[in-house]
This record gives sequence, structure tokens and C-alpha cells, in this order.
Amino acid sequence: MSDELPPDSPSKGALRKELLAARARLAPEDVRETAALLAEAALGLPELTGAGTLAAYVSVGREPGTRALLDALHERGVRVLLPVLRADNDLDWGAYEGPERLLPAGRGLLEPDGPRLGVGAVLEADAVLLPGLAVDARGMRLGRGGGSYDRVLARLSAAGARPALVVLLYADEVVARVPEEPHDHPVHAVVTPEGVTRFTPWVRR
Repeated sequence: MSDELPPDSPSKGALRKELLAARARLAPEDVRETAALLAEAALGLPELTGAGTLAAYVSVGREPGTRALLDALHERGVRVLLPVLRADNDLDWGAYEGPERLLPAGRGLLEPDGPRLGVGAVLEADAVLLPGLAVDARGMRLGRGGGSYDRVLARLSAAGARPALVVLLYADEVVARVPEEPHDHPVHAVVTPEGVTRFTPWVRR
């Protein structure tokens, strides 16, 4: 698998700027309230609650909150893997052992303090919680443009792994259409404070 990914289109950049500006205007209390609603909605999603291993991430800033969801799934016995950003922008992984075991990392991120499990650890995931800025009516996701999760999705595809792909978003980030590139992958479901929308069918392995 090549580590080189084609550059994003200018239209993706413009949409990202618009969506990030909207997030920046959110009040902290709105972010907290939305995180609680997202956790409640996501905990009703069999793709997540039925996973033996979930690859996820720790939300930061005004991202739709994941922390309450991660804690609830961890307490239920789901093995949660969190990304560790490498120097080449690829993602290593480590196990989530609770909020007290998270350390500050580059780009304002939080990473687990335990052993690194390797870039291939994501292949063990039954579901992957993907960060995103928008999802459209076809299930196409707009990410932040760093390419890290494009590599993850390419790695899963090359290995024949088919985990459920899920995105947490604010309600107004489900849009009619996002620009797409040939390497983009549709997701199976998006969770907003208003509930769950499913797109492409997913069958548990």
C-alpha cells in the first residue's frame, strides 16, 4: 500500500473552512450538552455496543464529544483503541484505560500512555469511530484533510477488513453533498444529537 495520497480538491478546503468556523462559534455549554446527547444516541447503536474492539479517538476542542461514549463502552468491557499520531502522519494505536491514562500529544491531541500496538492494530476493530467535519446523504465523509484516516481506511480495505464505520457530528453537519476523491470511503452510519442515520449496509463479521 502506498503512503502517498492525492491532494484534496480546493472545494474540500473551502467547505472545511466554513465548517470549522461554525464549530468555533459554539459555546462551551453547547459542546457539553451535545456530547451527552451523542453518547446517549451512540450507545443505542449495535455496531458500537456489540463490538469486541472499537477503534475510536478522543475529542478535543469543539469536536463533537466522544469522551462520555468512550468511558461507557470501556466500562462495558469493549476494548477501545485510540490513535497515536506518528511523525509520518500515519496512526499507531494504544488501548484506552481511562481518562487518567491519557497524555497530551502534538496538535493538541490526547493519546493513551500505554504500549504502542502498531499501525495494523486497527485491523482487529469490529467498528471504527471516525472523526469528521461532515457526512452527506450518500454517507461520504469530509475529514480534516491530514490524510491519517485515509491511510487507515486504505489499510482496512487492503486487508479485506470490514468494520462498521461510524461518525459523530453536530446535526447541521449532515449535508446534501460533500466533494469526494477516488480514495474516499462511505461510512455506514452517522450519529447526531437527533439520532442515527444509516447509509451503506453493514453485516457483522
